[in-house]
Amino acid sequence: MIKHPIVEKLRIPLSQLFAVLLMGFIAFSTSAWEEFAPFMTAIIFFVGAVLVAIASLGRLWCSLYIAGYKTRKVVTEGPYSLCRHPLYFFSLLGAVGVGLATETFLIPTIILIVFAIYYPYVIRSEEAELKKLHGEKYKSYINTTPTFFPKISYLIEPKEYNVNPIIFRKHVFSALWFVWLIGILELIEEFHTMGIIPVLFKIY
Repeated sequence: MIKHPIVEKLRIPLSQLFAVLLMGFIAFSTSAWEEFAPFMTAIIFFVGAVLVAIASLGRLWCSLYIAGYKTRKVVTEGPYSLCRHPLYFFSLLGAVGVGLATETFLIPTIILIVFAIYYPYVIRSEEAELKKLHGEKYKSYINTTPTFFPKISYLIEPKEYNVNPIIFRKHVFSALWFVWLIGILELIEEFHTMGIIPVLFKIY
């Protein structure tokens, strides 16, 4: 059985802590663009919503292939033929999309910086363990597939693929949490309008 190193074990709780802290900051802030360039807020929000949509569909796509197989075998088809870590790639798109949904540039920039600092360690740690678990098969996969950024021309899709419906169903809910976060952002904005939550900061 694969033993997950500490950097990987902390990935989810640290991500959740970061999300809570960031949402706490967002709750008491508003976009400075609204004052003099309301059209800019509409554009930023639209781009964010598009990224969230792509990310949610991408995460569902990844879950279809990885559900029940995460450490049992080397998954090399579907999104995993485009790059070795498509789930993290789509997660980054979704996180940046949610950041843009705040109608600011500061929040998505913070998200990008934190991701760039922490996740390379997570990826290296995971790959080191998968090399131990799958040996030459995973090393071959590394040599033929990009690490993070997908390469569309590499796409391989089978005509049939066995899916574990129970595990996939559980993954569906986590794949859509970026959509729920946009809903929370809209709720916060409404609370600002109603005066329930005070605005302490204006950010770009």
